Amino acid sequence: MLVDCVGLISLLPLQRERLLSMEGGRGPIFAPIIAEPGSSQYSARFSAEGYGSRASNISSAKKRGHGSRSWIKIDQEGNSKVLELDKATIMRHCSLPARDLRLLDPLFIYPSTILGRGKAIVVSLEQIRCIITADEVFLMNSLDGCVLRYESELRRSLQTNKDQTDDLPFEFRALELALELTCTSLDAQVKDLEMEIYPVLDELITSVSTLNLEQVRRFKGHLLALTQRVQKVRDEIEHLMDDDGDMAEMYLTEKKQSSEAYSISDQYIQTDDSGVARLGSKSAPVSPVASLSGGHKLQRAFSSIISSSKHGSFLSSSSGGENIDQLEMLLEAYFVVIDNTLSKLLSLKEYIDDTEDMINIKLGNIQNHLIQFELLLTAATFVATIFAVVAGIFGMNFAATIFDYPSVFNWVLLVTGIFCAGLYFSFLFYFRYKKVFPL
Repeated sequence: MLVDCVGLISLLPLQRERLLSMEGGRGPIFAPIIAEPGSSQYSARFSAEGYGSRASNISSAKKRGHGSRSWIKIDQEGNSKVLELDKATIMRHCSLPARDLRLLDPLFIYPSTILGRGKAIVVSLEQIRCIITADEVFLMNSLDGCVLRYESELRRSLQTNKDQTDDLPFEFRALELALELTCTSLDAQVKDLEMEIYPVLDELITSVSTLNLEQVRRFKGHLLALTQRVQKVRDEIEHLMDDDGDMAEMYLTEKKQSSEAYSISDQYIQTDDSGVARLGSKSAPVSPVASLSGGHKLQRAFSSIISSSKHGSFLSSSSGGENIDQLEMLLEAYFVVIDNTLSKLLSLKEYIDDTEDMINIKLGNIQNHLIQFELLLTAATFVATIFAVVAGIFGMNFAATIFDYPSVFNWVLLVTGIFCAGLYFSFLFYFRYKKVFPL
């Protein structure tokens, strides 16, 4: 064993020299895994990885911000088509800002809103969220019954009235259906709430219990939430009726026809301009100064014609936009409906408040009875305490001549009892005189 150990110790210097020679020839055996920060290879790899991570983050952010959603497109003929569109496409097609599309996002909770823009009407009424243009409707696809009903009703209305002349333009018909379904849905919810809450309130008046109070508390929370939704729809319609400019912005068909008239007039003026230029080129040559002044005059004349035509068409569109009686009557009809629904909710809230007042009165009456009973018990306890004090005094062990006559103690008890009874009845007469409680 000792010889083997000596042999191993002698071999250690040889192994060390061999390892050093290998390290000198081929570099270190255990090369560092982490490279030096100053090396070009490390910096290149770090910059590439950093750029890749930033690019992936930016791309993921773009995907989140411009994710496509399912839309139902309904045209004037009543044809519908399901499309997958992102926000950028909708914004370009309808000329809408991004903040208007946030109102239609189901991930956010926004109150009911109706906005009139240059080329579209943004409608967010309860579950119906759509963009109405002059010739099509983009309805956000959903499995909600109100959305499906809106699609079917709008298609049926457009297909049945295809050959008939209707006074309302396309955008107002779509808006009217959205208002009708919203008001009908809210009114149905109010009626269901009335049918559920009135029996519970009547039962609560007769018997105040924890179960009935819990049901009324739950119904009251539902009532407040429903009142806020109805109030917001009513305020939005009232705001549109009070602002003539917002109502004028919603005449999309007239604005589209005016823009088409602008384009036709511009094309006509451009063709006239080119014809005059060709005619001038075929005529006799003139001096450059005269031709230059003539060109300026011709350009000035054409600009005056264009401005006058545009001004006239603008006045005509403004006069048509000021005639907002059609939309005002439409909004007023549904304002009456939603105001009636709000009146039902307010009357229901007043009934709940009256029931709470009635319950508080009953509880106060019960509390008064308890206080009266407690007062009677307190008076009886005071009288009994006097009797017990007299009995306790005579129960003490002290020498007195009165104990030599046993019948005297009976008289003491009788006199004390009569005195206590008289004191108790005097308390009762005093309470009756002060009208603490009727006797």
